Amino acid sequence: MANAIEVEGLRKRYGGLEVLDGVGFEVAEGEIFGLLGPNGAGKTTTVECLQGLRWADAGHLRVFGHDPRRDVRRVRGLVGSQLQESALPDRIKVWEALQLFATIEGTGRAWEPLLEEWGLAHRRNAAFGDLSGGQRQRLFIALALVGAPRLVVLDEMTTGLDPAARRDAWDLVAAVRERGTTVLLVTHFMDEAERLCDRVAVLRGGRIVGTGTPAELVRSTTSEVRVEFSAPSAFGLDFLTGIAGATTVTRRRTGVVVQGTGPLLARVGHALVERGLEPPDLRVSLPSLEDAYLRLTAPLDDPVSS
Repeated sequence: MANAIEVEGLRKRYGGLEVLDGVGFEVAEGEIFGLLGPNGAGKTTTVECLQGLRWADAGHLRVFGHDPRRDVRRVRGLVGSQLQESALPDRIKVWEALQLFATIEGTGRAWEPLLEEWGLAHRRNAAFGDLSGGQRQRLFIALALVGAPRLVVLDEMTTGLDPAARRDAWDLVAAVRERGTTVLLVTHFMDEAERLCDRVAVLRGGRIVGTGTPAELVRSTTSEVRVEFSAPSAFGLDFLTGIAGATTVTRRRTGVVVQGTGPLLARVGHALVERGLEPPDLRVSLPSLEDAYLRLTAPLDDPVSS
C-alpha cells in the first residue's frame, strides 16, 4: 500500500529551542494514524510542517508524494483540517459555514450532502453558537471534508467534550476512514488512540520514542499486570511478596495491589485460598496503551521509564 505521509529527519528550531529533532514516521494510505505526546512535544508543529503552514529547517516530507514546502497549493488541496483552535462566529449558520468553506476551497463538490451525511440536516439553519459540543465537532469534520481531501487532520478533536459526545466523535472518525480517507489523529487521550488508531507514534521532546500498533507499543514497554482486591487494614502482605512473578505489593485505601508478570491472577488467587481468604472482588488489570505511553514519555531519570 502506498504511503499517504512520509517524514524523515524532520527538524525545526525556534531560536535556541529545538522543537523537532529528527522526527520520522510513515502513514499508509487509508489508515488512522495517531500522533501522541505531552504538551510541547512537537505534535502540532509536525502537523503544521506537513501542511505547509510552517517551514521545516531540515528533513524529507511528502504528502501523497508531494513536498509541502515546494507544492503548497497541491498539498493543501489534498488535506482537510480540523485544528486545535477551530472556531466560527457564533452567529454564522451551519449551512453558511459549509458554503463559505466550499467557496474558499474552490471545490466543485456540492456541500449540501454533507449536512445529511454528518447528521446536521435538522440543524442547517442553526447558529454555530447554539450547537452542542458534539454538533460542533460534526460540523468541524464536515468542513474538513468539503474539498473531498484524501487526508484529514484531526487535532485534539474531543477536548472539552462530555463522554457521550466523545464516543459519538469516535464513530465519526471511523466513518471518515470508511470513505477511504486517511486520518492523522493528534490526541493526548490514550483510550481514544487505542480505540481508533491502526498505528501510533509517540513524541517526547521533539523525538519519536515509539511507533507501532497500540498492542505492539504495550508489549514493547511493559508485560506487567496488576491484581487488586479489598482487604482489612490488619491484612498481612508478607506472603504476597514471595509469589513468583510479583514485583511490588502495595496497600492502598481501596485494598491491596500486586504488580508483576506471568499468570499473576492465578498465583495470587491460589495464595489467598491457601490461607482461607476469598476476597469477592479479586480482579486483574492488563497493561494498556496509557501504561506504555507513561513509560515512553517519562523523564529519563524517572523510575517509570526504566
